[in-house]
Amino acid sequence: MIYLWAFVIGGLICVCGQVLIDVFKQTPAHTMSILVVAGALLDGLGLYEPLVKFAGAGATVPITSFGNALVHGALTELNNTGWIGLITGIFKITSAGISAAIIFSFLAALVVRPKG
Repeated sequence: MIYLWAFVIGGLICVCGQVLIDVFKQTPAHTMSILVVAGALLDGLGLYEPLVKFAGAGATVPITSFGNALVHGALTELNNTGWIGLITGIFKITSAGISAAIIFSFLAALVVRPKG
């Protein structure tokens, strides 16, 4: 049953992104930013963790999870180390993803000819 809910919740998040692009004429960059901020807001309100427990990968794979990870790491480190944790906590959880994006983007730029 977890696979079904993961498919449904992940699909609904993707439908939201597609509606932002098709109906509201947002660019992909704007859509990505809106989804990341939505994930951050949902985590700040304490709603994203129950969604992750309910839908598993359906909530952790979409880009909204990146916003969730940013806020979750910052708030966790705020509780553990104080105000400096707001800055360090963001990078503690998301550093692997950010590093991978930079490294693979660099490697892709070496293989293909970048435009712009």
